Amino acid sequence: MKKSFLLLFTAGSFILTSCSNDDDTIIDEQTEVEVPANYTFERNGETTVDYNGQTTRLQMSAEMLSVFNDFDNTTEEQLMNMFANENAPFSNAALNESTKSVKSKVAASNLYFSNNSVESAEIKADFEAYISGQMNEVKENKDQLAEAGVAGQIAQGERTRYVSGKGLEYNQAFAKSLIGGLLLDQIVNNYLSQPVLDEGDNQVNNDDMVTEDGKSYTTMEHKWDEAYGYLFGDPSIPTADPLSVLGESDDHLLFSYLGQVAADDDFDGLAESTYEAFKTGRAAIVAGDYDLRDEQVAIIRENLSKVIGVRAVHYLQGGKSALEEENYGAAFHELSEGFGFVYSLRFTHNPATGAPYVSKESIDSYKEALLSGNGFWDVNPATLDSISEEIAAAYGFSVSQAAE
Repeated sequence: MKKSFLLLFTAGSFILTSCSNDDDTIIDEQTEVEVPANYTFERNGETTVDYNGQTTRLQMSAEMLSVFNDFDNTTEEQLMNMFANENAPFSNAALNESTKSVKSKVAASNLYFSNNSVESAEIKADFEAYISGQMNEVKENKDQLAEAGVAGQIAQGERTRYVSGKGLEYNQAFAKSLIGGLLLDQIVNNYLSQPVLDEGDNQVNNDDMVTEDGKSYTTMEHKWDEAYGYLFGDPSIPTADPLSVLGESDDHLLFSYLGQVAADDDFDGLAESTYEAFKTGRAAIVAGDYDLRDEQVAIIRENLSKVIGVRAVHYLQGGKSALEEENYGAAFHELSEGFGFVYSLRFTHNPATGAPYVSKESIDSYKEALLSGNGFWDVNPATLDSISEEIAAAYGFSVSQAAE
């Protein structure tokens, strides 16, 4: 049986008691905040939750990634069109009819890129370079064995990996960089940012329950839901109990890796506390408790940013171990994933500093160290250890904790 709680806040203290209802209720001196068991919010019998746009972009991303290695049926033009949603590139007609695209929201957050169009354009160009490299450099050599400086295929057990001349799998670099460049950036640096949540008259309208034209939700409620949708919006994730499919959904982006990190005993509870923070923050918006809302933003930023740091170290260490065993197919696969997560560090948000956990200058130096010369063919295990230790130190966990 699920238990819920009554929290009574007084000056400098609080009382915690058990309640028998199905909701968690937090009460302070000014407001009553009812936190539902699931992410369910209604007004006048109608749901106020809507994140269809985020589900659309997750579906676009999933279809792109599913054909990235389909050299016989996919072209560079098709992948570019899927990235920008141009010329009806998707098999799902509803996606082609949408006005949304993946590209438009990459490196497009309010906090990091509203006044940084140059870097935003450079990041978008990196994603397009992954596509071009895959469909030109790698596709041309897909039937040849890869070697240092030469793209081609490389075996990982019974699986075949397709790598660049530096050993990089462009599909993995694209996917793992997208976790940060699209999902994390939009969640923690855009929709949960104060400039977006509190833009214009959002607080006044939220307090007065003024909804958007023809909608059941206030603007602030909707912005919060859009952040939620980038994490929990894949159609394979049940709305009633999203955590029930951790590790089992069709999602291969942030939700999947939140589950993988949370499955490690060293980071136990990470998924649950993230979900609770999303529910509590949304309930706080309904109640007009913006201090409580902002406390939940800090939790979400820390938790989701930690997923990126942990997996960056995890894959760099996995690549190091495989290199030491001279299992190059496995090593290059692990390092390709690690490279993408290192790239995604740029979009993390440390609530204590308001900046990424690792500086852009450090991230650029890590990418250079990983891909200089012949890239993964030449990378030194000591370099992988050094990068891993710096990332782990920035977060406050150990390399051994992340490497498990």
